[in-house]
Amino acid sequence: MTAGGSSRLWVVVGATGTGKSGLSLDLAERIGETGRTAEIVNADAMQVYRGMDIGTAKVPVAERRGIPHHLFDVLEPSEESTVAWYQPTVRETIAQVFARGADAILVGGSGLYVSSAIYDFRFPPRDHAIRARFEAELEVVGVDELFSRLERLDPAAAAVVDGRNGRRVVRALELHELGESAHGTLPETPELWAPDTRIVGVHAERGALVERLDRRVEAMWADGIVAEVRELIPRGIGDGPTASRAIGYAQALAQLNGELSQDEAISETQRLTRRYARRQVSWFRRYPDVTWLDAPDVGAIERT
Repeated sequence: MTAGGSSRLWVVVGATGTGKSGLSLDLAERIGETGRTAEIVNADAMQVYRGMDIGTAKVPVAERRGIPHHLFDVLEPSEESTVAWYQPTVRETIAQVFARGADAILVGGSGLYVSSAIYDFRFPPRDHAIRARFEAELEVVGVDELFSRLERLDPAAAAVVDGRNGRRVVRALELHELGESAHGTLPETPELWAPDTRIVGVHAERGALVERLDRRVEAMWADGIVAEVRELIPRGIGDGPTASRAIGYAQALAQLNGELSQDEAISETQRLTRRYARRQVSWFRRYPDVTWLDAPDVGAIERT
C-alpha cells in the first residue's frame, strides 16, 4: 500500500463468518494512512436489502468508522436481486469511486456477485420454455427431488447451487439441458475487469469455523431475528423472490408461520449455513492470484 498512483480495486472474499467486514474496515483505514482514501462496496446478495440486518451480519452505520459504504440497503425485501441487475450496478458504483480518486474495496461472500463484478463474466443462455417446464415440475415434486436430479446430472453445479433455493435449482437444470453448467460460468482463465485489482481471501480452519457459525446462528435468534422478520412481513419479505429464501430469514418465517419450532429453525439454519460456507470456499478457491490469509489481519496483506 503506497501513496499516489491510480485507483485500485481491492476484493475481500471468503466464507461467511471469517471476518471479511472487519478486515475491509481495517484495510480502508490503512489505505487512509497512506494519504489515499478508500470506500467499501457490498458484494453480499442479502445485504442489499433494507431491514435485513441481524441475519446478514450487516455492519451497523454507527460502526462503519466514517468510511463510505455502497450498495447496502438499496432494495426492499419484496424486490428481486439478480446478478444481471448487480453487475452493471456495482461496476458503475466502482467507477464512481475511482472517479473520486479513491480505492474501492469490494467485500462479500456471494460468489456469483463477486465474479460478475471483477471478471469478464458472461451470462449463460436462457430458454424460457425449458425453465417453465422445470418450474411446473418444481410445484409438483418439490425442490428436494429436483436437486437430487441435479446432483446426478451435474455434481459440479450441485456443489455450488443452494439446494433449498428452487429458483436456482431450476436455473441449474435449465443450463444443464442447454449444455452449460452453473459451475462453469467463471472462465477457466478469467480476465479482470479493473486492471489494478488485488484479491484477498480470508481462510479459517474448518472446525473452528463451524463452531463460530453455529454460535453466530444462536446469536441471531438471541438478538431478535424473529422480531426483525415480523417487522419485514408488511414490507413483502414473505413474497420476495430472493429475500424470502435467505438462510435464517426463511427459517424465521417458517417459525412465525408455525411450520418450525424455534429449536428446529435454529438447527436448520446452522446446517444450511455450514453447507453454504463449504460452497463459498469451493467457489473462491477457483480464483487465480488470491492472497490467502489465515486470519483477518490487515498487516498480513502488507507482508505478502
